[in-house]
Amino acid sequence: MIRHFCLLFDCDGTLVDSEPLLAAEMATSLTRLGLPFQASDYIGEFRGSRFRNIVAALEERYGSVDPLHLAETETEMRSNLNRRLETELTAITGAREALMALIDYPCGVVSNGPENKIRTSLQAIGFGDFFGTHLYSAYSANCWKPDPRLYLHAATAMGFDAEDCIAIDDALVGVKAALDAGMTVIHLNRFPDAEETPEGAIMISSMYQLPTVIENLAHTRAQESRQFAYAR
Repeated sequence: MIRHFCLLFDCDGTLVDSEPLLAAEMATSLTRLGLPFQASDYIGEFRGSRFRNIVAALEERYGSVDPLHLAETETEMRSNLNRRLETELTAITGAREALMALIDYPCGVVSNGPENKIRTSLQAIGFGDFFGTHLYSAYSANCWKPDPRLYLHAATAMGFDAEDCIAIDDALVGVKAALDAGMTVIHLNRFPDAEETPEGAIMISSMYQLPTVIENLAHTRAQESRQFAYAR
C-alpha cells in the first residue's frame, strides 16, 4: 500500500511519560530560585510550554530573578532531569504498539525540548530506531510551539508539504502549532475531563487508537486520489 502521509510525533507526553519527572525537577529548581512552583502547576497550566516562557510567567507573579542564577539553575535542572530520564522513564501506554503498527510510514519527532533530551528519552525506552536522525528540536530550529514554524521546519526537513503531514501531539500548544501549520492533527487527550480538544483536531484518548485513525485517514486520502484521477 502506498503511504500518503508523514507522521510527526511530539515527544513528552505523547511518546514518553517524562512530564512527571520534568514537573518534579522544575518544582525543586524554580522554588529554590525564588519562583514558587509545584509539580501540579506544570500539568495544570504549563504543559508543553517552553521553560523560559514558564519562567517569564512566574517572574510576572513573583518578581525577576538574576539571569546568571537562572542560567545556572536551568543547567543543573536539565542535568538532573537527563539522569532521571535514563533510569526512570517509561513509554506512554500504547506508544510502542502504535509505532510498530505504523512502521511503514516516514516518522519524525517534533519537540519543544533540547535535542539531547529528545535523544536521551527515546533511547531510554528503546524508541530511537523508529526515528533515526529525524529529531526536530525547537532549540535547533529557534522557534517553539505554539509557533507553527517548528512543525513546518520538520515537514520541510523530511521532504513533505504540510498538508501531507499528520501531527500527533498531547499538549494544546502543540495541537495549535500543527493546526496553524495546516497539518492534519491528532490530539492525544489524556486528560479529557480537564482539556478540550481544539476545533479541527481529531481526538484520541489512547495511543492504542492511533493506528486505526491513521489508516482511516490514509484510506480516505487514497479514495480522494482515485476520484480525482477518474474526474480527469
